[in-house]
Amino acid sequence: MRKRPYLSRMHCPVGSDGQPPAGGAARADLVLDPAALAGLRELDPTGKNHLLERVLAAFKTSTARLIPQVQEAQRQGDLNGVRHVAHTLKSSSASVGGMKLSSICAELESDVRQGQTSDLKRLVDALVEEVDKLLVALQRLSETGR
Repeated sequence: MRKRPYLSRMHCPVGSDGQPPAGGAARADLVLDPAALAGLRELDPTGKNHLLERVLAAFKTSTARLIPQVQEAQRQGDLNGVRHVAHTLKSSSASVGGMKLSSICAELESDVRQGQTSDLKRLVDALVEEVDKLLVALQRLSETGR
């Protein structure tokens, strides 16, 4: 993703605890990627179309459907179901700034494609945990704009 020169007008990034990083410094455990959010804001610079809010609402709705789906697929040993959800969440989470979740999904999808299932439960659990963190951060962003 290319760097955006106007990131200074961005609100604070949000860490895994739902709070901005201490001292404003970048942290590796950011839940929301400021550059991805800037890209969304760039598409609706005035906010008149409420694009950010609509994208966040759509993500929340899709995760409410996909998380039980991936958990059930994992329990049933349905690797195609797990791969499908991981693939779907990989791009949608990146589009809302959830780069860590996107990375977990990419790893899960790759492992399933290669038939490596030894880490399946751990990765599905990590996916669910990161979705929870991301939804908290997105709710905070929606409520406060930061």
